[in-house]
Amino acid sequence: MDISIIIPVYNEGPKIAADVLAAAEFISAHFESGEIIVVDDGSDDDTAGNAEKPMPANVNLHVIRYENNRGKGYAVRRGILESTGDIVMFADSGLCIPYDNALRGLHLLHSDLCEIAHGSRKRRDSVIVKKHLKSRRLTSTLFLRFLRIWMHVPRHLTDTQCGFKMYKGDVAREIYAECISDGFTFDIETILRAARKGYRIEEFPVEWTADRDTRMTLSKMPLRILLALWRLRKELK
Repeated sequence: MDISIIIPVYNEGPKIAADVLAAAEFISAHFESGEIIVVDDGSDDDTAGNAEKPMPANVNLHVIRYENNRGKGYAVRRGILESTGDIVMFADSGLCIPYDNALRGLHLLHSDLCEIAHGSRKRRDSVIVKKHLKSRRLTSTLFLRFLRIWMHVPRHLTDTQCGFKMYKGDVAREIYAECISDGFTFDIETILRAARKGYRIEEFPVEWTADRDTRMTLSKMPLRILLALWRLRKELK
């Protein structure tokens, strides 16, 4: 399998059909074969049903659904561990970043410039069509500074939370098999585990449109996030 695209979702019934069709179109245009793995993280709407769409002959679609909401980290991990692609990526629902942006990350991976390629909204060459609210941008900036100081996230990374990340397939499955973070902090855990193993992480610019219907708001759950990071720091000592 050339590429696996994982789409983690929670109550994304109105959006998921467009996500699946866009991912299928991208695979058909650029790869001989691929798979889309939609992981429904315990939605209480018809997200899983809406994800079931006819696929081109070279694209396999798998929809994984379980009853209880476990968190985005669990959903991404579940999808990646069931993937078979030489390249693995995950993309947030909502098409905030067009799939063709992944060609930039693919170039980095195929040129052996890195094992992991992250989309970054913070690069100067990224195109921001619609920004988040100013308060959200400030919170994100302060959070990244905190991660660099307290969690020792590599300083060259500018956007740890962008939901558009690509991996060499075996590297993705190795890292995620060791991860314990079910929630928001899974991005940080994968970065830290990759760095400890000596895997190279590079960023690439993206065209991004803010989706203000997001399921995650840093400012609304600071204690939960701090506790999760404290546990993660202890785990990785």
